[in-house]
Amino acid sequence: MLNALSVDVEDWYMVGAFERTIDRADWPKKEIRVERNTDAVLQLFDDAGVKATFFTLGCVAAAHPALMRRIVDGGHEVASHGWDHVRVFTMSPGQFQADIAKARTAIEDATGQVVRGYRAPSFSIDTRTPWAHGLLAEAGYVYSSSVAPIKHDHYGWPDSPRFAWRPLADAELVELPVSTVHVAGRNFAAGGGGFFRLLPYDLSAWAIRRLNVQEKRPAIFYFHPWDMDPGQPFVKDAPLKSKLRHYPNLSRMAPKLKRLAREFQWGRTDAVVEGQRALIA
Repeated sequence: MLNALSVDVEDWYMVGAFERTIDRADWPKKEIRVERNTDAVLQLFDDAGVKATFFTLGCVAAAHPALMRRIVDGGHEVASHGWDHVRVFTMSPGQFQADIAKARTAIEDATGQVVRGYRAPSFSIDTRTPWAHGLLAEAGYVYSSSVAPIKHDHYGWPDSPRFAWRPLADAELVELPVSTVHVAGRNFAAGGGGFFRLLPYDLSAWAIRRLNVQEKRPAIFYFHPWDMDPGQPFVKDAPLKSKLRHYPNLSRMAPKLKRLAREFQWGRTDAVVEGQRALIA
């Protein structure tokens, strides 16, 4: 079973957990760590012999074009994560159109390749944005991986299908939600991110095996370059909940990812999407 391995490429200060603590006007003053961290991810993938998709912010692609070329040269896919990590449900349709167009241009200019996939910052396509998938299809995107079928204080669309689905009757766009497991009538996150870093490895491995073996579906897994950077600055003014989510187990992330890469089969998101098309009603 080919599972989708993906990286949401953003720097440590661009995350949703700090959006009310770190002013965007102060971003240019922050220490830049995204390039070195992403290079560490590339080395980890190269050592493991796996390919992945890098959902990249347009502002990062514009600032680090050489990094984008290194990703492509490694055989990985580069897809869009929007321009600067603004949640979709905070934008108007017009603002969203401008955001995805600006990001796509920056990424394609840096990579020399067509961008086919999109992931909303903080999985922020949900019932508040009924127009989002239509605008993605109109812009020529082949797939989106922007929905989290869970309840969460920052995001979530609990009633979304858990597996690949076509949100529009008149378009081929596929939505590939981040993985969940359904237990006791409720969906639980099983697609990586902070859950993978904070919780025991065996829990994630159990969830992926359940998806692959029992449900015969691929896992859709993601993390961030900063997830494996214990040297990043500490934001002392952030809310306690944000600190508890962002900082624990950073030094343990790389060893856990290496083990994950050994124990399961991983590939690019675009390849997994194409493999799932035949299963979509």
